[in-house]
Formats: sequence, structure tokens, C-alpha cells
Amino acid sequence: MDPAALSLLLSPAGWALLGALPPYDERIAMAVSERLQREGVDPVLVAAALTQSRLRLKAREKFADFADGMLLTQAGLEQATRLTVGARHARRFSAAGVTHVADLTCGIGGDAMAMAALGLRVLAIDLDELTAAIATVNLRHFPEAVVRHGDGLALDLAAEGVDGVFADPARRTAAGRRRHDPAAYSPPLDDVLAVRHRVPALGVKVGPAIAHSDVPADAEAQWVSVDGDVVEAGLWFGPLAPEGPGRSALVLRGSTATTVRMPAGGLTDPDVGPPGAYLYEPDGAVIRSGLVALVAEQVHGRLLDATIAYVTSDHLAPTDVAQAYRVLDVLPFGLKRLRTALRERDVGRLTIKKRGTAVVPEQLRKQLDLRGDAEATIVLTRVAGSQQVLVVEPV
Repeated sequence: MDPAALSLLLSPAGWALLGALPPYDERIAMAVSERLQREGVDPVLVAAALTQSRLRLKAREKFADFADGMLLTQAGLEQATRLTVGARHARRFSAAGVTHVADLTCGIGGDAMAMAALGLRVLAIDLDELTAAIATVNLRHFPEAVVRHGDGLALDLAAEGVDGVFADPARRTAAGRRRHDPAAYSPPLDDVLAVRHRVPALGVKVGPAIAHSDVPADAEAQWVSVDGDVVEAGLWFGPLAPEGPGRSALVLRGSTATTVRMPAGGLTDPDVGPPGAYLYEPDGAVIRSGLVALVAEQVHGRLLDATIAYVTSDHLAPTDVAQAYRVLDVLPFGLKRLRTALRERDVGRLTIKKRGTAVVPEQLRKQLDLRGDAEATIVLTRVAGSQQVLVVEPV
């Protein structure tokens, strides 16, 4: 969005148009645009309003109903924290007794909104002037939130009376590619981490692909998943990490939240053995945090392969951090053998899961050419180094 488009959107006529548009539908967007322009509406405003309508529809995945009153950019929406996760960020600050948080890289203001909604004073800063203007709009309902255009790292935190700091460095290039090297974040991760020497209550959102070796020894590193998707990792310091440094995983599924944490004494490597009656697929946040061994302990199980994050057990045991499957059959991987086994089961709809194999599921599905009425799930993986297929059903 350019400044001219933003100015038009923020005019009374622009804001009224944005509120009057029907729910975005790609199939009729062109017709709506042409009708509005025939009615004399500025083409720049029409394009900006329809873009906002499209982004708001997509933003509902992260912000639910709040999306309908927000201004958005594509890049800002991609980086923004989901409302459910942002609320947990805010609770960390509140539980630590923090009252005034500086969000040094506020973006479109998602995390700042969650903090302000919890009653915290928020100073939100962004280096990009247009982004700061959009954050101002999104935080308009919170009188205790102040937005500034500037360099958050240059802020005099003591003079501002800040007792907590949050940052979400940009992790994409101008072309939209992800940056995995923390030194390539904007600002670089080390520059952000240095803030904890001035304000110990520091929280930093980072990419979930961050290596364990890049996590500072004094941080609680928590990987977070929402309904099976790993959405972020967070580094928490000082009073924001009340249980001390270490690795943890937060698994959010619907209204359920489960946290697992590396024990103080560490974990013993699980045994490796053949498939049992049940297969457990650990949640992605558990895998990223290196806590698969906790799942093996919970279900009294073992790994199928020392390098693969699948756990098997002879017992069905309750766990909120792994999906359980009943193992129906195990066979060496081979196209003809697999096709025969699935056709004998009258399978026509197939879910293919894989780890530790180069097989491309869509190519395999075409090669199998299944036409039955039944549904099945197969898992392609290594068992003690050998390529195997497990036919399973969700428990």
C-alpha cells in the first residue's frame, strides 16, 4: 500500500466504502471494481479498498472478527502473530508484573493489540513510516497504546519508563523468501538480544526453524503450534521465563493448550525397535523443540528409527502432544506390493504421510491408481534404516 492509497482509505468516504463492501469474493471482485468506478469512485481508492477486503478475509484466520476493523499489508499479515498466540505473549508480561511494554518492531500491531487488550501500557514502534501509520489505525481503540515511527533499538528505554520489551524481527527478504539465519533478521537477532542487558524482561519472536545452537543459554525457547501447524518460536528472558532457561513446546488445539518442557536432568534417548500396535506422530512443536523422547516416555514406546520422529508402542496411551494411529499392516516399500495391498482393501481415497523418504506423495498417488470406495492412511518411513510402509488408522 502506498501513502496516497492509505490517505484515501482513511478519508470518511474511503472508510465508509471499506465498511460497505460485501464479503470478498474473487469471482466477483472485478465486477465490483468496474461498478464502483462507473459510479465515479477514484480507481486508486477502489483498488485499495478491494485489497483490504481481500486481506481482511485472509486475516480472519489469525485475528477472527478483529480482522474486520483492521488495516493490513500482505507482508504485515504474513508476519503477524495469531491472536491466540499473541494473547499468551501478553499474559507472560502481565504474569511477570510488567506494566509498560515496548514493542520494538510492531508491524501492523497484532502483538501490541493483544497486550493493550490485557491492560498493559504499550509503546509500539516501527521503522517503516507507512507500517507505523497502519499500526496506529489498528490500535485506535486502546488509549494506553502509543505508536511511533522510528528505530526501536535506538529508544531510551529507561527514559520511557519501559519495564518489558517485545520484538518480532522481520524474517523475509524483499522478494518474500524466508531468512533462516538469525544474523540476517531485520534487525539482526543479536542486536535485539542485547536489549536484555537494559531490560531483563525481553521476549523475542523468531522463526520456528531456529537452530538449538542459536538459542542463548539464558533463554526459555518455546516452539508453538496451532492446530498442528508450527507457527513460531519464542525466546523469553528474565521474569518472562519463570521456570528458567530450557526448551519447551506449546501445543494449541481448539480450546486445549498443552505445554511440555525439557526436564532439568535432560532426556534419555529412546530405544529403537519394530512397529508395535500403535504409531504416534509427535506434534511439530514437540519435534522442533527436541522433545520427542518425552512422547516416547508418555506412551511407553520406542522410535522406529533413531533419526525419524515417529514413536511406536504396544500400548494405547493418552497424550495431548501426538496423534495416535492403530497399525493395521507393515510391509516393505514397493509400488506393486503396496498397490495390491490397498486394492485388496478397496481403497480409493488415500492419505499419505512420510518422513525420511524421498517419495513424492502426489506422484505415488497417481502411480497407485486406486479406485475403490474405502479410505486409508499410509505412513512411508524408515524402520531401523529400511524403507517401510505402515497402513494405519487414526485413533
